[in-house]
Amino acid sequence: MSKRKVTQQQSMNNSQIPAWWTNATLHSILIFLFASLLYVNTISHDYTQDDAIVLYDNMFTTEGVQGIGGLLTKDTFFGFFKVEGKANLVAGGRYRPLTLIQFAIGWEFFENTPLIYHLMNIFWYAITCLMVYWLLLRMLNRYSSKIYVYFISLGTALLFAVHPIHVEAVANIKGRDEIMTMLGSLAALYFALRAFDEKKAWMHLISAGLFFLGILAKENAITFLAVVPLAFYVFRRVSWIESLGKSIPLFIAAGIYLAIRFSILGFENEPSGELMNNPYLKIENGQWVDFTLGEWSATIMFTLGKYLQLLAFPHPLTHDYYPRQVDIMTWGNWQVLLSFVIYAGMTIYALMRLTKRDPVSFGVLYFIITLSIVSNIVFPIGTNMGERFIFVPSLGFCFVAMILLWRLAKKMNAQKITQVKNLSVPLGIISVIVLLFSIKTFTRNFAWKDNFTLFTTDIYTSPNSGKLRNAMGGTLLEQATKETNETKRSQLVQEAKGHLFEAIKIHPTYKNAYLLLGNAHNYSQDYEAAIQYYERAISLDSDGVYEDASNNLAITYREAGKYFGAQKNDPVKAIEYLEKARQMRPNEVEVLDLLGTAYGISGQPQKTIEILERAIQLDPNRVNTLRNLGAAYGQLGNEAKAQEYFNRAAALE
Repeated sequence: MSKRKVTQQQSMNNSQIPAWWTNATLHSILIFLFASLLYVNTISHDYTQDDAIVLYDNMFTTEGVQGIGGLLTKDTFFGFFKVEGKANLVAGGRYRPLTLIQFAIGWEFFENTPLIYHLMNIFWYAITCLMVYWLLLRMLNRYSSKIYVYFISLGTALLFAVHPIHVEAVANIKGRDEIMTMLGSLAALYFALRAFDEKKAWMHLISAGLFFLGILAKENAITFLAVVPLAFYVFRRVSWIESLGKSIPLFIAAGIYLAIRFSILGFENEPSGELMNNPYLKIENGQWVDFTLGEWSATIMFTLGKYLQLLAFPHPLTHDYYPRQVDIMTWGNWQVLLSFVIYAGMTIYALMRLTKRDPVSFGVLYFIITLSIVSNIVFPIGTNMGERFIFVPSLGFCFVAMILLWRLAKKMNAQKITQVKNLSVPLGIISVIVLLFSIKTFTRNFAWKDNFTLFTTDIYTSPNSGKLRNAMGGTLLEQATKETNETKRSQLVQEAKGHLFEAIKIHPTYKNAYLLLGNAHNYSQDYEAAIQYYERAISLDSDGVYEDASNNLAITYREAGKYFGAQKNDPVKAIEYLEKARQMRPNEVEVLDLLGTAYGISGQPQKTIEILERAIQLDPNRVNTLRNLGAAYGQLGNEAKAQEYFNRAAALE
């Protein structure tokens, strides 16, 4: 059949398409409402995870509009840690001011109102799903079959909107950075294509501006410097040279971003020596050492395969893949080998079909390109993997899935799809998938209600994560401090200890786990054990745990002294701990008062006088201290001094 006859036949086929199939406005409304309603049950949720870092405990964000200057000139984490050096815990630092500026503006008008931030996450996610649809309509508009164009565009947008792996990015307020970087990147590609199609050069400026905003949200957008030329090559059938030429405005925008970023953060990119910020470390002879090349590459290959599994079958889901939820892998592991075979096959197919401008080739390469920056291959990202990291790459998966369903329909209809009814099988398949994914997404949202719900839900999926074990210990101790029933309180503390011991098994030098173990034993009045854990935390300190651990250690020395003196009638032990407390807090009146009393009970009135005189200098109105001083002077036979202090105590009473 001649090209002219094919075109005429296609025109006839297009004329038989029902109006709703090509109603982009109707589709847009459907996508927006669908994406929004799926996450409506997150509106009442509280803050979770890193929301403290970027929002309610960030000194710049909580200044509202006035804090924007600080957000633009500091590492993203600086406003939380508030100290130079601590912010750069992950290699290379983070410069992602866009979403924090959004939070600052939100704080200016609504302050500490999680509902507003959740609503905005839903809104921006729905807009992103719309952008997926509009982009695909634009990208595929040179295909003559409208059945094909709308099947792929609408199907991909709906599949993307309902995919459960997106829950972390939407239900967690901090996940806004994933949403905004994808929205900016897709919008940049959309306007770049429009500039080409409509011969409007000024749209390239809009494209560059949107790309710049996307990269300000998160560095992942930089992968679109490869995606955009790829899209021009495949869908506009231009040469690679011309494709790169059309992308020059984006390269300029990226250059500006990198110049700003490096001027603020510098060029240092040394991997962290802390396991929770660098999962590719292991203990050998009591020292942390790097994985071997084989272990490093095999572990990464395993996580890449895990991403594919979660895209195809998103269950179970978890927010935590920290060590050792993903264990140290070797190339002898069958899952590693299977992942390698799949990725090798995908890559070979995509490259072989690229010159044919095969849409599947584009989808596969889009997936690999956007995944590369979060794969730990290009640079360390601080953890093995995370469901939020697959947010942008997942579009490639959804796109390829729809193309393959179309090809299935073609095979079932002898390579001819002339009417919508020819798509009954793929439409049935995608309908079932959308339904199942929607149920999974809606129910998974509930886990993100607050930290306690999230941790207690995901601990069953990620029992080997040292980070989650530590978080469980911390949140259970927090619940224990609010519990008034002594039996329940004791149970919570014991459960917390169990999780913290597991955290230390996984990560033997986990400073925060030792700190929390100190707290747990403090609550149980097992002061000697608490002291050992605090001292261990301090000995491991290099990045700020010492401040909390030393503070808690001083309190524990004081409480231990009080306990052994008042409840165990052991003044020797009491003096031992109280002297340590005084060494750490020489001007704390309560410590001095307890120590002076302990010396008095042990028959050392001179030491009592020496210490209690200092306490009275700091607080002259402590009645019991004055009485104890009077008693001590009386023991030494100084009746005049004794009476003086007794009189002062009586006058105060």
